[in-house]
Amino acid sequence: MSRVGKLPIPIPDGVKVDLSPTHIKVTGPKGTLEEDIHPEVSVAIEENQIVVTRPSDKPEHRSLHGLTRALVNNLVVGVTEGYERVLQIEGVGYRASLQGKSLNLVVGHSHPVVVDPPEGIEFGVEGTQTIKVSGIDKQRVGQVAANIRAWRKPEPYKGKGIRYRGEHIRRKVGKAGAG
Repeated sequence: MSRVGKLPIPIPDGVKVDLSPTHIKVTGPKGTLEEDIHPEVSVAIEENQIVVTRPSDKPEHRSLHGLTRALVNNLVVGVTEGYERVLQIEGVGYRASLQGKSLNLVVGHSHPVVVDPPEGIEFGVEGTQTIKVSGIDKQRVGQVAANIRAWRKPEPYKGKGIRYRGEHIRRKVGKAGAG
């Protein structure tokens, strides 16, 4: 039995779950999220909890079991608490600011980079070195944060660039020089 898949997902107060055999829709205080469910995995609501079960112990069913449970849990957590990714900018002259809802990055290009938030995503800037990407969809928040990081990935010599908070950058030693 999958250790992730067998855990029931509690449904918090104020969350409404609409379930069909191949689709789930979760509505909560922060919004509504939907996800398609693989037809071979069954999802049911029992005693104010969402339970995911699989038909057999085949490897493909085992992998779908844990995946489906994790995706459904992400929906429930997203509509109640939301998700946030924090990015930090390091480098002389590198900075971020908000222009309306858009994010303006100055990260060593010949022009400032303007990133418009997709639907359901909000940007926040603390100081000039910290960017917060928040929303209710975990996958979309992570993808937008990865897209922002891709504008200037951290380089291994000085560590300049955009990194996730807490991310460790393996540093390299520079040239030894003539001696």
